[in-house]
Amino acid sequence: MDLRQLRYFLTVAEELHFVRAAERLGIAQPPLTLTIQKLERELDCTLFIRGRQTQLTEAGMKLAEEARLVLDQAEHAFEATRRIARGEAGELRVGVPPSVMLTRLPDAIRRYRRRYPQVAFTLREMGTAAIERALLDRTIDLGFLRESKGPPSLYAGLFLTEPLVAVLPATHPLAKQKNLRLQALRKEPFVFFPRRIGPAFHDVLLAECGDAGFVPNIVQEATQWQTVITLVEAGMGVTIAPACVEKFAFAGVVYRKLPGHGTRIYACRLPEAPSTVGNFLNAAS
Repeated sequence: MDLRQLRYFLTVAEELHFVRAAERLGIAQPPLTLTIQKLERELDCTLFIRGRQTQLTEAGMKLAEEARLVLDQAEHAFEATRRIARGEAGELRVGVPPSVMLTRLPDAIRRYRRRYPQVAFTLREMGTAAIERALLDRTIDLGFLRESKGPPSLYAGLFLTEPLVAVLPATHPLAKQKNLRLQALRKEPFVFFPRRIGPAFHDVLLAECGDAGFVPNIVQEATQWQTVITLVEAGMGVTIAPACVEKFAFAGVVYRKLPGHGTRIYACRLPEAPSTVGNFLNAAS
C-alpha cells in the first residue's frame, strides 16, 4: 500500500462513483478500478459494494477514516520538510563579537525575526577565534568576524565596512580637532584589547599604526569596548576603535574621525549551512 493508492481510494469513497473519481484524479477509469481491486486484495476485504450505486462497506468506511488521517499527516510532514528546506522553520545559531552588536546587526535581527517567527534564533557573543572554532565544530551556523574570513573551509562574504575613529579624553589637546591623522597619536599611551580576543583586528590596527610610522605604546588592556572607553575617559590613554563604539556617549571622551582608515566585518558560514543562514543575510542586506 502507498499514498497514491490511499488517495485514489479516498477519492472514490468521496465521489462514490468510479467515473467521476477518475475524472477528478485526471486518470482513466480502468486504471483506477485496477488500483482499488489491488488494494482490496492486499487488505483481503471488500471496500465497496458495487452496483447501480457504489457504497462503502464497513471496512471501507474505516479505511476512509484512517486514510484521511494518514494523508493529512503525510501532507503535514511534507509541508514541514519544505518549510525547513526553505529556511522558514528550524533554527539559526549566530556567533558575534560584542562590538558588532553596536552596528546595524540588531536591526537585521529584528527584521529577520519578524519575517521568520517560526525559526528558533539563538545569539552568542563570542570572540573572533571562538567564532571560528564554533563554525568548524558546527555549534553555530553563522558567524560575524571582524577583519577575518576564517579558515579556507568557510565561506566568507563582506557584511559591512565602517570607519575607524580615535577615542580621546575630552580634555586632550587633540580633542579640539574634528579629524585626526593617525600619526598625531604616535606619542600617546594606548588602551587596547588583548590580541587573543580578535587576532586579525588587533593585527590590522597595529599595521595601521606601523604604516603611520609608530608602534603603539599599550599601557592597559581590557576585553570589552565599553571598558576600553571607560579607561580612556579615566585618562589612562587613547585608543583606535570601530566607529560603532560612538554609541558609548560618555561625557569624558570624544570621538574623532581618522580619514582613510576603516575596518571590515565578514559573515562566515560553512558551505553546507542551513537555508536559515541565507534568509538571514537576505534580511540583513
